[in-house]
Amino acid sequence: MTNIYMTARARYWRRRYYDIFSLFYDRFIQLHARQDESGTRSFLADSAALSHFSAPLGLDICCGTGAVLVALASRYPQGIFVGFDFSLGMLRAAQRKHLIGEISFTQGNAANLPFADDTFHVVSCSHALYELKGADRTKALNEMKRVVRQDGVVLIMEHEPPSGALAAFMFRLRLKAMGSFDAKEFVESGIAPFQMIFPSVSLRHTPSGKSKLICCRKCQDARTQA
Repeated sequence: MTNIYMTARARYWRRRYYDIFSLFYDRFIQLHARQDESGTRSFLADSAALSHFSAPLGLDICCGTGAVLVALASRYPQGIFVGFDFSLGMLRAAQRKHLIGEISFTQGNAANLPFADDTFHVVSCSHALYELKGADRTKALNEMKRVVRQDGVVLIMEHEPPSGALAAFMFRLRLKAMGSFDAKEFVESGIAPFQMIFPSVSLRHTPSGKSKLICCRKCQDARTQA
């Protein structure tokens, strides 16, 4: 009972942290990422390759204040997209934006998605998976695999460890402050954690080289089924 209580308290305070962080999150990202932010989101949206679907369904997990949703809805105005996050503050910040297209929001736990099997053409998660604890991260990936369609794709955007000494130090400091205990190992392990769950995994890099995009499919020949 003690471990369950401690875990519940930790989740509560982590959620409260992000509820407060949502008040200035966008400004923080603008200062941190500068010009790379919009290019990274556009790269993810283009990689979803949803144009051949008449009404694509998309799910953005750990959606934060909705940056990826904006990119997806702008690129695919015929689509229907869902933003999913455990922080009510983040979801409210996303709803306050002038979002185009058909977008809805749901609060919940990424390790237990409230959606039916084989629902979405694309499931995305941008720069957030490293923050989950190891067991929850594996559950979340299995949930993404469950809810994506046979002809769909799961897109995971993560940071690429920087090469410069100072940048690498700041990067490790950020992982320790915001990530789980194994965040550094996860980020540096490339596609290996995803290959344990998905039969088809490929790796791409954003034009800036600062982020990597892991493209996962639940079938080896999924691209031929669209």
